[in-house]
Formats: sequence, structure tokens, C-alpha cells
Amino acid sequence: MRIILFYNRSIHENAAHYYQLAKEAREKLAGVHKAIEESRKELESAEKVEKKHVRVVRQKEWFERYHSAKTSNSLLMIGGRNAQQNDQLVSKHMDEPDLFFHADIQGGTVVILKDGAGATDADFAEAAQFAASFSNAWKNGNASVDVYAVSKNQLTKNVSGGFVPSGAFAILGERKWFRSTKLALRIGISKEDGRIRVVPDVSAIRMKDELIVVPSLAGKEKGALAKSLAKRFNIHPDELLEILPNGKSRTVSR
Repeated sequence: MRIILFYNRSIHENAAHYYQLAKEAREKLAGVHKAIEESRKELESAEKVEKKHVRVVRQKEWFERYHSAKTSNSLLMIGGRNAQQNDQLVSKHMDEPDLFFHADIQGGTVVILKDGAGATDADFAEAAQFAASFSNAWKNGNASVDVYAVSKNQLTKNVSGGFVPSGAFAILGERKWFRSTKLALRIGISKEDGRIRVVPDVSAIRMKDELIVVPSLAGKEKGALAKSLAKRFNIHPDELLEILPNGKSRTVSR
């Protein structure tokens, strides 16, 4: 190693010069080590957050493309997310034994109760509340809305002198009414499969860490509520966006 000595300085001054350089080098090295350690901690923290909110991709059932839930008696309820899905449900997935539920308000999901012809009053009440909660009555902040049910042969797209828009149907004959159906859902972790689920509040099904969700014009927007609940349930917010109604909501603990 070569060391340059300054001829116009004394031995002690040369030594002091190199001592100062060594000191500055040690301080810089300490700063580098500190920066590396801080970066390592930030990276570990970011990895924990990423793991916490990671969205697990899994094979979905066909009905999970729609709003879906099961009644307390394990009957499947399927609701359209938009006008196109409303039409698909009736044309492709509704069979003769099924029942069609819809809130008595313009704009809302079509809910098909599979094997509804043999359902109990409890099943009817759950399907009616499911249809009510995914209707525009939620956006309006309504506490309740009337809901009706009909069979498949009472639905038509053909009306004399009228127009039936996409996602809507003309109804023939008498309807079964569910007056003043309350808008309320429960959200929680399924005890069966550990997944986030939403069911009508009148359902007898109980879940872990569940909350009641109701419409409220003073509540949180759907996206904000999803982010808030994602922390509670330790899941990705997108999983909640898929199952929450459109409009503002608030949560109520049981």
C-alpha cells in the first residue's frame, strides 16, 4: 500500500491527516450500514403487508360470477350483477322448479332461488331480503322495499305495444308479495370453508367475526367500506367489492 507524505508537514501532521481520513471513512461506512439496515426493515415491512393482503386465486364455481349465497336450508340464491347477467340467469340458469325474486323498484338484481317451488317460508324471506339488498333501494338509502316472486312461466320479454329493456321482464299473472322487506346483509368468515361470505340478515347461518351491513346515505362508499373491512378480515379489498351492494353503507355489530 502506497502512502503519500506531505514534505512540508511534520510526521505528526501527516499522521493526523490520515487519521482524519480514516475517521471520515468509518463514519461513511457506518452510514452505509445504517441505510442498508433501514432498507432491509422497510422491505420486510412491505413483504408483510403484501402477504397480509395477497389475493388467493382459486377455481370458482359457475354461480360465483353472480351475487350468490345459500339459504339456511342450503338452497342456492343467484343474483345478477348487471342487466346482462339478469337476462343470462333467466335464459340459461332458471329451471321450472325455480322462483324469480325482484324488488318492486326500477333497477336491481334478479334473484333466482333454485328449487324454490319446494322452499320454506324461511327460504322465501331470505331470497326476498337478498333481492331487496341488491336493488337500487340500497343506493337510495331505503330501510325497506316490497319484493315479489313469480315462477318461470310468468316471465316474458314480449309485450303488446311496449318495450322490455335488457335485464327486465314483463310479469304475467299474480305475484307472491313480501311487503316491507328490510334491507340488511351479514358479512363474515364462513365456518365451513374459511372464506368471506355475505348472507341475508334473516338467515340462520352464523359466521365468524360477522357484521351486519345496512344502507346509509351517511355511511361509507363501497370502495372505502371494502378497504376498511379488508383490514378486519385480513383479505384483499377486491374480495369485498365483489360481494357488497352498490351505494353507501354502514356496519352494525350484533
